[in-house]
Amino acid sequence: MDIIYMDLEASGLGAESYPIEVAWKCPATGLSDNFFINPDSISHWRYWDEFAEELHGLDRERLVTEGISAEAACQRLNEALKGKTLISDALEFDSFWMRRLFKAVGVSSEFNMAGLDAILSAERLIQYRFIARSQFRRHRAMQDVDDLILAVEAVSAEQTEEF
Repeated sequence: MDIIYMDLEASGLGAESYPIEVAWKCPATGLSDNFFINPDSISHWRYWDEFAEELHGLDRERLVTEGISAEAACQRLNEALKGKTLISDALEFDSFWMRRLFKAVGVSSEFNMAGLDAILSAERLIQYRFIARSQFRRHRAMQDVDDLILAVEAVSAEQTEEF
C-alpha cells in the first residue's frame, strides 16, 4: 500500500472556517498535488481569521485570484484519490475541513482519511510527536506535507535500525 500524506490550510480554526489550500503527496510514486480554493465559489464561506492569515500568509484576495472553485477541488481530489486513504497528522481538523468542502458542493468524497495511528505504532507515534515539535512548520499545505513525510520517515528509519 502506497501511503499518501495530506494537509489542509483553512480560513481559521472557528466553527465557520473552511479549507483554502489542499496538498497531498505519495512519496512512493512521486505523485502530488497542491492548490488553493477560491472562497467566493461558496456563497456562505465568509469567515476569515486574521491570525490564521498571519500563520499561513495567504490573504483572501490571493485565494480569489489564484484559487479553483470548491466544485473543481472536489472533482480534482476524487479523480486523483479515488479508493485511496490519506494520512493526516491532524485528522480531527483536516477531516472537518474536507467534509465541509464536499458538503458545500453536495458531492461525496471517494477516498478515506486516517490519522497517523493507522501507520505508526503507539511508541512510534510518540517519537513522531517529538520530531514534529522540533520542526519549524510554515503552515503552507505542501510544505507541511513534506515535513510530515520527513518526520514519519525519521521514525521509520529508527525502527529499521533497531533490527
